[in-house]
This record gives sequence, C-alpha cells and structure tokens, in this order.
Amino acid sequence: MELKGQVAIVTGAGRGIGRATALELARLGADIVVAELDPTSADATAALLKDVGRRALVVPTDVTRRPSLTALVERTRAELGRIDILVNNAGIYRAAATLDVTEEHWDAIMSINARAVFFASQAVLPTMIAQKRGSIVSLASMAGKIGSKTNLPYNASKAAVISITKSLALAHAADGVRVNCVCPGFVETDMWALVARDQGKLLGQTPEEFTRQREKQVPLGRMEKPDDVANVIAFLCSSRAAYMTGQALSVDGGLIMHG
Repeated sequence: MELKGQVAIVTGAGRGIGRATALELARLGADIVVAELDPTSADATAALLKDVGRRALVVPTDVTRRPSLTALVERTRAELGRIDILVNNAGIYRAAATLDVTEEHWDAIMSINARAVFFASQAVLPTMIAQKRGSIVSLASMAGKIGSKTNLPYNASKAAVISITKSLALAHAADGVRVNCVCPGFVETDMWALVARDQGKLLGQTPEEFTRQREKQVPLGRMEKPDDVANVIAFLCSSRAAYMTGQALSVDGGLIMHG
C-alpha cells in the first residue's frame, strides 16, 4: 500500500486511461477524487473504487473553467483533508487536414489539452507547496514528440503539455513537488475509436484498416491497454520515482525510441 493515506485527484476519471489510473492508485492505497463532467461514468468509476476499498469523492469538474478547478480543490481539502497527487488526464481529440483547421477547433483542443493542464496544476500547487510534497502527472502523448499531417492542433497541444511539465518541474522542485508526464502511443479506448474513424476517413481507410495498420507499426506487436499507461503513472506518483521530475516518459510499445 505504497500510497496509503494519500489523496489523488484524477481528471477525466470516468473512462479509459483516467479510470484505469484511478483504480491503480486506489490499489496502492490512495483515496481518489473523480473529477469528471459526465455523472454516469463518474459514478461507475466511484463504484469500482469502493469495491477496491478506497474512498471515492465524485466532483463534477469542467477543467476549462478556473472557478470549477478552484471548487474541486476546495471540496477535496474540505472532505479529504489533503492533496498529494494530481493526474491531468482529461483531454479531447479531433483530426483535420491543415487547411481545414478552424479557430474553434484550435481553441477547443488547446483549452482542454493544454490550458487546463496548467490551471489545474496551478489550483493544487498552493496545497502541495504548504505540505512540502506532491506529485503532478499529466497525459501528453507520442503526438507531442512527432509531427502529423492530419492532427496539427492535437500534436501542438501535447507538445505544450511536455513543455508545461518541464517548466512546472523546474519552478517547484525546491517546494518538494515533482511534475512529470507520460506519452502513450496507440491506446485502445473510446478516444481511439474516434481517432480511427476520423483519421481513417482522412486517409481513405476504414477504422478497422487504420487500426490494423497502426498496430503493425508497434515494435512490441500489440495495441496499448489503459493499464499499460496507468501502471507508469502510478510509478511516477510513488516514492519509487522520488528522483524523477520534468520527464516526458514514452509508454508506446517502442514507437518512439529517441530521448
């Protein structure tokens, strides 16, 4: 029970990587705040957390609104007394050819995938600084390390997460706060179904053809599971990663093998 007595906030914990991460942190002993807009999926995650024997606090959260993030922190402190871990998992995906990217598309992607990562981190930092300890882990992506013909705003948003991670880590290392991010590859989630549909359409492929083609590119020979990512996030949150900060760890089956 490596995280016993600790409290972790997971944004977008209602499904996919967020749910898998909430469950893994709970298995390690943490109580979990499910920060999620969709009440049905939030309650389903909370029920699974209670089965593990941990406390689960559901807080409806719009990560794009600072008052909502402030309320999230205040409720967490009031009901659970502390904040040890923040996992910035909430994110969206949209594909478009470069000439078809609209301002609305750009702003929506940046607002949730990048801006919210910073302001959620900013919201928990005073508590972590006062405790002289804390771990923030954000979801970037292999997309943040490479280019794309059909994904430019998404890739830019994930590159921003990597940059935000490095700056926060540098700014708050002396406060005892570690800040890292993970860069998954092709993960089998609801979001992947969207990726396969949208990217496939742009490339003239069915979603199934697109997924098969991508799977063949993975050196480890399979698509990624949410648990593959959750396990690495849990490691970064734990004392085993006590000497790691400012890192963007690739968890992608070997798709990207440079530093």
